[in-house]
Amino acid sequence: METAAHGSWPSPVDAALAAAHDGRPEYPGAVGDELWWTEPRPAEGGRRALVRRRADGTEEIALPAPWNVRSRVVEYGGRPWAAADRPEGGPLVVFCHFPDQRLYAYEPDAGPGAEPRPLTPVSAVGGGLRWADPVVHPDRGEVWCVLEEFTGPAPTDVRRVPAAVPLDGSAAGDRTAVRELTAERHRFVTGPRLSPDGTRAVWIGWDHPRMPWDGTEVLLAEVASDGTFRDARTVAGGPAESIPQADWDAAGRLLLVSDRTGWWNLYRAAVGADGALSEPVALCPRPEEFGGPLWKIGHGWFAPLDSGLVAVVHGVGTTALGVLDPERGDLVDAVGPWTEWAPALAVHGTRVTGVAAGPYGSHELVELDTRTGRARVVGAAHTDAVDPAYYPEPRLRTFTGPGGREVHAQVYPPRHPAFTGPAGELPPYVIRVHGGPTGHAPLVLDLEIAYFTSRGIGVAEVNYGGSTGYGREYRERLRERWGVVDVEDCAAVATALAAEGTADPARLAVRGGSAGGWTAAASLVGTDVYACGTIVYPVLDPRGWATGETHDFESRYLDGLIGPVDRFPDRYKERAPVEHVDRITAPFLLLQGLDDVICPPAQAERLLARAAGRGVPHAYLAFEGEGHGFRGADALTRALEAELSLYVKVFGLDRTDAPDLEYRT
Repeated sequence: METAAHGSWPSPVDAALAAAHDGRPEYPGAVGDELWWTEPRPAEGGRRALVRRRADGTEEIALPAPWNVRSRVVEYGGRPWAAADRPEGGPLVVFCHFPDQRLYAYEPDAGPGAEPRPLTPVSAVGGGLRWADPVVHPDRGEVWCVLEEFTGPAPTDVRRVPAAVPLDGSAAGDRTAVRELTAERHRFVTGPRLSPDGTRAVWIGWDHPRMPWDGTEVLLAEVASDGTFRDARTVAGGPAESIPQADWDAAGRLLLVSDRTGWWNLYRAAVGADGALSEPVALCPRPEEFGGPLWKIGHGWFAPLDSGLVAVVHGVGTTALGVLDPERGDLVDAVGPWTEWAPALAVHGTRVTGVAAGPYGSHELVELDTRTGRARVVGAAHTDAVDPAYYPEPRLRTFTGPGGREVHAQVYPPRHPAFTGPAGELPPYVIRVHGGPTGHAPLVLDLEIAYFTSRGIGVAEVNYGGSTGYGREYRERLRERWGVVDVEDCAAVATALAAEGTADPARLAVRGGSAGGWTAAASLVGTDVYACGTIVYPVLDPRGWATGETHDFESRYLDGLIGPVDRFPDRYKERAPVEHVDRITAPFLLLQGLDDVICPPAQAERLLARAAGRGVPHAYLAFEGEGHGFRGADALTRALEAELSLYVKVFGLDRTDAPDLEYRT
């Protein structure tokens, strides 16, 4: 074992390698005996490819470039594809193509020259027509989904409704051929799910200023023989009850996830002949999460099987895939190295497939056979890009924040198979702040973290108050205290690591993107804990964000995070990093996508203008063609190298593999 200064170690984990492995498979679905899903392609401009795993286990790309299977509904998107298996003609696939947001139908086994054909028209109004969460009903000749329709030029000039699109293509040039399924109106909706007997449909809706983790309503309607929805009514949920998923079991009973007890648990209720719902019964009441924040339309944390069993994603902090027997309340988890399961499950017979990852393996498709309890990887299998000895080893920690409150974090010390730091030298540490803020940092292998730890730089991911995975009380710590609790909790972790002799107190950095970018910037404004910071596509001016500078989905988010802007204007000004640039004394790096409509470049440019001439070194990289969350290999590579370059400069690291940045002062 060689001795060298922390931060100077050589590493095979370069930025291009980390970029090539960015992203994860999403939205698995069973199509007959096949499994299909979407997968990132950073080297192809960041498109999402549709992948097909045939019954013999071979994988192939179902749609070549430039097809990009990704929805823009609520800008974060949602489930972008669905399929029906037709024994006589192979699968019929319906998907959303990202560039024009049209729905397309595709018959991959129709023979040579088969191409996707459009099902929906293009609209020149505002953001156009968008679609998500489709379900194909070939017997009805339709695909049911969520329609998001812009009615004007503003981001908030938008309506959403469950809709049916004809599969014959008659709506491709005629918006009026799209059948709106209900006159019941909510600002936000999920796609409707049809009961096993075809007589009822259920979906979820909610309205501003609520976010879906604040409160939602479950709506139930009769489905007439002509396909119209009748007598839609709210049967569950409300302003203070979050229900992120509702669906039917094989017996026609309603399953739903609710946080009515402070934890998202799974419930079941019978539907009477009059459409009334019986009192929902908790199937496995536990202080655990069986649900999560509905950031994307079509996310699902449970999937019923024909046997009556229910596959569930559940846990506290980390998650597992379990099989629940609703009659007995027994829950048995899949055994394996996975600590994070995505809210997307596909069922085929007695088998359940999900997307899972662990501390030493990236996201892959895992199938659980509920008869045998055996779990195996069936798609997008993890392969070690480098010797796993370079991977970080996480330590789950609980720190003490202000007032004695718990703060959860994952700490990744420097790790290298051939190098160690000099005796008495403490390593620099980067405090990574997740986005959301109603989200969490998962316990999974991340080559961006390995990029730093294998060079001798420690990383700590903080699940600050407001994060999900620890119950409603924990996530509501941030209510009206965004920019306070998150900043305090991150600082508590950083100072604790320094006080216990894990991290060098003079070489601490803070880094975050989106809401994490807000916390990073607010930390540089409000504390003296950090020597530098990396701020990525951030919120910097909450007043501007709350008055037209973001998309519709989050345009009222700050009502809960800070308070209504008309009632608390001083609070918005006091917490805005852009209003207090004079308090920033540490160097910083600002990274921004120029196509970002969620956290627009205008806010970053406002901060830069106010930082000019103040004598604090800062660098700015803007990426054309990138939105909220970098996807292309070039942007991912340059962003990671630039972050390392900042730490080389500020921490005085002896490295030559980081590019020089152009600093302004």
